[in-house]
Amino acid sequence: MALDGTGYVSSPTIHGASCLQQVHRHGSITYYHQMLGAAILHPDFRAVIPLMPEPIVKPDGTAKNDCERTAAKRFIAKLRQDHPHLKGLITEESLSSNAPHIETLHDAGCRSILGVKEGEHAYVFTHVQAAEAAGHVTDYARHDRAAGVIHRFRCINDMPLNASRVDVRVNCMEYWEIGPDQVQHCSWVTDVRVSTRNVYKLMRGGRARWKIANETFHTLKNQGDNFEHNDGHGEQHLSVVCALRMMLAFLVDQSQQLCCALFRAVWAKLGSKRLLWERLRALFYDDLLESMRELLEALLYGFVKSRPILMTTTSSILRVSLMSRLVNPAIPHRHRWGLPTSSHVPGLRRTWRLF
Repeated sequence: MALDGTGYVSSPTIHGASCLQQVHRHGSITYYHQMLGAAILHPDFRAVIPLMPEPIVKPDGTAKNDCERTAAKRFIAKLRQDHPHLKGLITEESLSSNAPHIETLHDAGCRSILGVKEGEHAYVFTHVQAAEAAGHVTDYARHDRAAGVIHRFRCINDMPLNASRVDVRVNCMEYWEIGPDQVQHCSWVTDVRVSTRNVYKLMRGGRARWKIANETFHTLKNQGDNFEHNDGHGEQHLSVVCALRMMLAFLVDQSQQLCCALFRAVWAKLGSKRLLWERLRALFYDDLLESMRELLEALLYGFVKSRPILMTTTSSILRVSLMSRLVNPAIPHRHRWGLPTSSHVPGLRRTWRLF
């Protein structure tokens, strides 16, 4: 399970009581909203299962900004309340590698893989280098000839996290992916004891954290959902509600991607997720559909559109284009529809004209 924060509303003028505030050097203020997102993921699967996010908003009656760390404490408490027996590893970025957050995870019975950076966690890296000089560090390399890369690891167990909390012990692992053209370096701390038998799996779990940024936030912001430009700010909590509804819709999409054979067949036929969403939107705009299944069947088996039926009002000669009927031989006859009557559209004549 990956946890990460993201923003979804930002404005220099529109704001409310729950908005976070960033005061700039020249005195201007940016008002914004963030949330802590969570998703169940696996290194071998592209789809992710988003969980209920935790809004990062200013509490009522306070002037201090809420932060990702306090939102994480609320989320972990709610996670254990809703799923007391859920097992798994929580993976997060380097900002979460601090003693209070690690203790929160331990108290909730959550295992973790947390990123660390040499510039932010110099105490850990200093002790790792000292242990390496003393010969207490395990080095391990694994060749992936199919991919043309070498996976190199350095790991050691039972290290202090920082000077102020030496009682908080962590297991450290460093990783280098050595390719023909570049070298990538990552490092983590974990409460799982690291060995040559499990370090490769732990590395894949740590790197899978990027899926919440790429497969979740990037998809919602750049693939047509416009997550960063949602429906409005409102006076109190409209922006938060809109963001939660988008995450709920995304959960339905990801569930279909994992479990719906019809959805996967349409995806394979069209070749790309972007084209699939464009075709779905086009049918939503133009055709009357009774179910999601009919929509996917139309994309998979094909359909023939009739010419649009136009009608006029009694007060003017304004012509309004109606939806064309969906005609698909693969869909049973009982699922086809007749023309709408005037009772469906108030103010229209009871006669229909073809143009």
